[in-house]
Amino acid sequence: MPMTSTTPELHELSVAVLAQHLRERKVSALETAQHFLTRVKANESLAAFVDLNEDATLAQARAADQALAAGTAGPLAGVPIAHKDIFVTRDFVATAGSRMLAGYRSPFDATVVQRLGQGLAGNVSGAGMVTLGKVSCDEFAMGSANEKSATPPLGHTSPAPVRNPWDSCRIPGGSSGGSAAAVAARLTPAASGTDTGGSIRQPASFCGITGIKPTYGRASRYGMIAYASSLDQAGPMARSAEDCALLLSAMCGPDLDRDSTSLDVPAEDFSRSLNDSINGLRIGIPKEFFGEGLASDVRAAVDAALKEYEKLGAKLVPISLPRTELSIPVYYIIAPAEASSNLSRFDGVKFGHRAADYTDLVSMYKKTRAEGFGDEVKRRIMVGAYVLSHGYYDAYYLQAQKIRRMIADDFQNAFKTCDVIAGPVAPTVAWKIGEKSDDPVANYLADIFTLPASLAGLPGMSVPAGFGANAMPVGLQLIGNYLQEAKLLNVAHRLQQATDFHLRTPGGF
Repeated sequence: MPMTSTTPELHELSVAVLAQHLRERKVSALETAQHFLTRVKANESLAAFVDLNEDATLAQARAADQALAAGTAGPLAGVPIAHKDIFVTRDFVATAGSRMLAGYRSPFDATVVQRLGQGLAGNVSGAGMVTLGKVSCDEFAMGSANEKSATPPLGHTSPAPVRNPWDSCRIPGGSSGGSAAAVAARLTPAASGTDTGGSIRQPASFCGITGIKPTYGRASRYGMIAYASSLDQAGPMARSAEDCALLLSAMCGPDLDRDSTSLDVPAEDFSRSLNDSINGLRIGIPKEFFGEGLASDVRAAVDAALKEYEKLGAKLVPISLPRTELSIPVYYIIAPAEASSNLSRFDGVKFGHRAADYTDLVSMYKKTRAEGFGDEVKRRIMVGAYVLSHGYYDAYYLQAQKIRRMIADDFQNAFKTCDVIAGPVAPTVAWKIGEKSDDPVANYLADIFTLPASLAGLPGMSVPAGFGANAMPVGLQLIGNYLQEAKLLNVAHRLQQATDFHLRTPGGF
């Protein structure tokens, strides 16, 4: 049954409401998929999507309709989703934003894609979502601006940066900027993302949506093209905490046979505690997150959100995370070191780009990698190879791992006096495209507030908290202890019941 003129358009519905409409047969999965495909093609100027396969999408939608009619559908059957181009997919390209994998299509789907979609082999059911397509990301998920993708977006003949729907002259954040922009512009109700040092939380903040990085190991890394294996983690991006809870419940669960970093922790319903009272909740406020470098407009929005929590009965508790500043050098030693190892597989031998002109095997390696990798990827590979080299391993990599352990200990000390930690996601609102493209360090410094939780493997999320300079969105970061995703989502949901920032839509969408 089609939507009537008195009801909201499909793209205005949340994941939760759209799933309910599909279950009640108020709208079909096929009609829903067609509606969102039309919106994607009408908004190619955002440069968010890099691949569509309408035949595959509509086939999935028909299968969802059949399952809904038969009463065998998953909890999110028929709801569209876009996947970050870092997840491998059978029916869509999986380029990781790199020339090295231009046009590559995997023979299998990533576990996250399977769990959100039609399910896994071995009778593990999926949520039944319909894949709309793949969205842009920084090359191999290395970046904070989504300006570093070599894969041309739909409607473009050459690479182009993703544009923030709130201001097309500004970046959406990275590396999951395509996911964030697509959700913010209502091109998809939800998208998958990955977070290595803040790549879900930062673009969610810059685009005014909700995103959560679960505890490291909660979501399988199988089929996620690796950047830094001890840090990479998948998570959902949507408009609200309620939507993220539904998505995370479908994404998570053990995958021990295929992912050695997967936690042996059963899947759970992360929406079970959404409406619990937060009266008496202790919210830790780290002094290191509110010092020099934090823009006044961002601080004002974060402070206002914290006042809302006090109205709801929460208590603000001062805490300290003394090694916050060390998170940047630690991260930019460990992550490049792991990247230099992970990306060694891209050498032109088995798959991916191969140089056309070479004289011997070594020449092929060198030319293939020189042509296939972008500047930022080369920069991190070189840094990683250096810190792992003989004579420097102990001085750099080993010391960074020791400090990483200390950063994790700082959080555990803080959680002795608080239940969750809150603060800004980034020091500023989204900057203009090209503003920091010639200064890699400036991009790295934008991760100062997200890196500590990533290094510790803790769950963290970004929640819309208001607007700053030039009417650009500001996110509030919430960090929980290990396996405390349900608590984080509860805290976020209660703020969203008291505010409407997550409901606001950028002009023109």
